[in-house]
Amino acid sequence: MSKYVQLQETIKLLNVADSKQRLLNLEKILAEETETPEIKTQYANNHIHTCYSFSPYSPTAAVYMARAEGLQTAGIMDHDSISGAEEFRAAGKIAGIGTTCGMECRVSFQDTALKDKKLNNPDQSGIAYMAIHSVPKTGFTRLQQAFKPLLEKRNVRNRKMLENINNLMKPHGIHLDFDKDVVPISYFEEGGSITERHLLYALSLKIISICGIENYVDFLENKLGIPLSEKQIDMLKNPENPHITYDLLGVLKAQLVEKIYIPATDECMTLKDAVKLSEEVGAILCYAYLGDVTDSVTGDKKAAKFEDDFLDDLFCVLREEGVKGITYMPARNTEAQIIRLQKLCHEYGMTEISGEDVNSSRQSMICKQLELPRFSHLVDMAWKLVEREEKF
Repeated sequence: MSKYVQLQETIKLLNVADSKQRLLNLEKILAEETETPEIKTQYANNHIHTCYSFSPYSPTAAVYMARAEGLQTAGIMDHDSISGAEEFRAAGKIAGIGTTCGMECRVSFQDTALKDKKLNNPDQSGIAYMAIHSVPKTGFTRLQQAFKPLLEKRNVRNRKMLENINNLMKPHGIHLDFDKDVVPISYFEEGGSITERHLLYALSLKIISICGIENYVDFLENKLGIPLSEKQIDMLKNPENPHITYDLLGVLKAQLVEKIYIPATDECMTLKDAVKLSEEVGAILCYAYLGDVTDSVTGDKKAAKFEDDFLDDLFCVLREEGVKGITYMPARNTEAQIIRLQKLCHEYGMTEISGEDVNSSRQSMICKQLELPRFSHLVDMAWKLVEREEKF
């Protein structure tokens, strides 16, 4: 059995439906391990998505994959949900790696001076992605309770966006049902969220099932009018590509979201409320810096301008509102962007936290840039978050 096939069998065991069985399977797998992964202390990742938002991995599988790549600390970061955190922490203890728990959410800046600005959200002005980092175990229940009604409101919007997808796909004989095609590929019934990625992943599966692997690239280009780069064509036409569905999802996300997107409104708490809630649960609220994008690393964002033209003003607003930190991904930014961002973090006393946004089987858990000395403080911070949460 090849290493890849063996890994896929392992992931299946760690992705079974029952969380307790997933943890038992992890114990058994590690007990039978004949070779331990090389430890790479120069890396950390505090932004790993799981099946409780969108990811090919359960919390247990995410911990296993992080450990397999040499990480000694890892952080969970799901959209609008922290339901996977208990399992993530338990898996970390079994695997012997430090864990930090958080969640990602959209926050409204409508009550600030930046209400009309395009922040880090490519789909909507005045709405920003924020990361609630380092949530202690004592805060899990309160945080999940706060977001439960927002998840329901989000699903109202999800259903409307699916209607938009169906209208786009109707000429091609493709129809999706929210309850039959979308909910089953999510963990909504267990407290997880449903995102735009779920909608487009369901569409990806439908396109592949109808067109077949050999024809869906032609469908994208000639039926949907989606331009594909040579790199994308090579990936999508490779019959041995194990990540095809996620690659197709990336293409659809970059090209279709603007056509089906419905603005998020009442599902987004205000910045003031997000600050208050984070303080209540003992977490660190961070703004997720994106920066102007030229070439998207993950292939799911078009080239566009974001915060760089008004970054100083953004820092002023964040400090005034009580936001404590900035989270960023060194692999996604230029040298000039990083230098400027770190300078502002120092000037405004902002905590710096990093993590590569992992939600696809193609992605590595490791950000190679963190091996550079200038980013060593980000790895140190990951361990500080682990220690901070263990005190509660």
